[in-house]
Amino acid sequence: MNKKLLLLFIVVISFMAGFFIHSYLNDSDTNGLLAAEKNKPLYWVAPMDPNYQRDKPGKSPMGMDLIPYYAQATDEENSGAVFISPSVVNNLGVRTQASKMGQLHFNIKTVGYVKYSEDTLQHVHPRVEGWVEKLYVKAAGDPVVKGEALYALYSPQLVNAQEEYLLALRRNNKSFIQAAKARLQALQLPNKAIKFLQRNRKVQQHIIFDAPQSGVIDRLNIREGFFVKPGTTLMSIAALDEMWVEAEIFEQQASLVSVGQAVEMRLNYLPGRKWAGKIDYIYPSLDPETRTLRLRLRFDNSDLSLKPNMFADISIQASSLDNALLVPKESVIRFGDTNRVVLALGEGQYKSVNVAIGRMDDNFIEIVNGLFEGDEVVVSAQFLLDSESSKTSDFKRMQADNNMPQAAWVTAVVTKIMEDKRMLTVSHESISQWRTPAMVMQLAVSNNISMSQFEQGKSYQLKITNTENGHLIIEVKSIDSEPKSTSSMSHTNDSMVEGQP
Repeated sequence: MNKKLLLLFIVVISFMAGFFIHSYLNDSDTNGLLAAEKNKPLYWVAPMDPNYQRDKPGKSPMGMDLIPYYAQATDEENSGAVFISPSVVNNLGVRTQASKMGQLHFNIKTVGYVKYSEDTLQHVHPRVEGWVEKLYVKAAGDPVVKGEALYALYSPQLVNAQEEYLLALRRNNKSFIQAAKARLQALQLPNKAIKFLQRNRKVQQHIIFDAPQSGVIDRLNIREGFFVKPGTTLMSIAALDEMWVEAEIFEQQASLVSVGQAVEMRLNYLPGRKWAGKIDYIYPSLDPETRTLRLRLRFDNSDLSLKPNMFADISIQASSLDNALLVPKESVIRFGDTNRVVLALGEGQYKSVNVAIGRMDDNFIEIVNGLFEGDEVVVSAQFLLDSESSKTSDFKRMQADNNMPQAAWVTAVVTKIMEDKRMLTVSHESISQWRTPAMVMQLAVSNNISMSQFEQGKSYQLKITNTENGHLIIEVKSIDSEPKSTSSMSHTNDSMVEGQP
């Protein structure tokens, strides 16, 4: 009897063990099939034509290998994300680069015209009436040296003044001598002519006037025999050791230049050579027709290589004063009314999101809204990824903001108060809860907060909340003081600006 019970027990144990083993194997096979089914591509698509889809691998009409499209999660965070296998990523040459905070560097290129430095430009005028008896310079552009003869003038007024001086010398009256000599100096009689009178006691009928500085003759307005009088511009003498260049920049570039800023100049007649100069003066008004701002540049010309009226190519290196969130210029897909970038989510997933762009230079574009610092953006092959992601993407930021607080405190300095619009322009510190860098922005003020408590240039603790229209100040604390006014977080303001921190 015991043997029969033992045999029955062994049979039951064997049956149960077989059942569990069979169930485990069936479950393993099912899980394997489900995993394989999950990783199976839904279809294959042409790299250059997202509308060309097939249910198996093959070639596109252009002869390119079809790319597999995999099923993805349908939650809101990954809506619109596409999966690309690593081998296809390598074949497409997909490259990514992280967004970063930095300054924009602008290379302002314009043209200018070389001219004389008006600081050293001297005009030659007579102080008496007379006739030009002799002209020692013949044409504009002639070089002259300081002290060199320019012209000889016969003037009855100068003759009379010399005779009065000689009369005072003969009478040996000191007061008369000083008065007569002062009159000769006032009439601009050269010192050497006065000394000649003192030494020889003889009146000179023709007085030779010399060059007051070295340079070249500009605008020679007289010839021998001309009658001249006070107010007549006989000629101008321009020094050549330093030259001016007048250039123009566009109105929107005016904030990027300042006096003393370094500039670089090139001339067509000397290819390969560069001149280093600086901005000497920024004119106070714009040209009403061209809407351009004039700049005066200063360059050394000790080798006399610069000539007036030369045409010059000007390059001005400028940088933005504030930090901005930057992405490579080629990563932004620009449309008429929207701009997008393709985010690399990791593990072969990519998604298109809308961004708001600001300023740009030769290499980078400022992102005002839509990305965080450190986000990986695609900088090559993004058009293909964007066309595939655009079919199902909600174009929202790929990182969900559910874990971010609705409101946050931040220290800010009020730089401008717009009381009629209930708006403040503030310069705030970084907001770690929202992963927002320090920046200057405009914020709306809740209706329950008095605008009179704000002072320009003063620091405050501001509580900012997200609303449907943007960001709203709902609570204010002066530094080292208690809260002045609060309001419900449900309040919004219809005059909200669209910018976000």
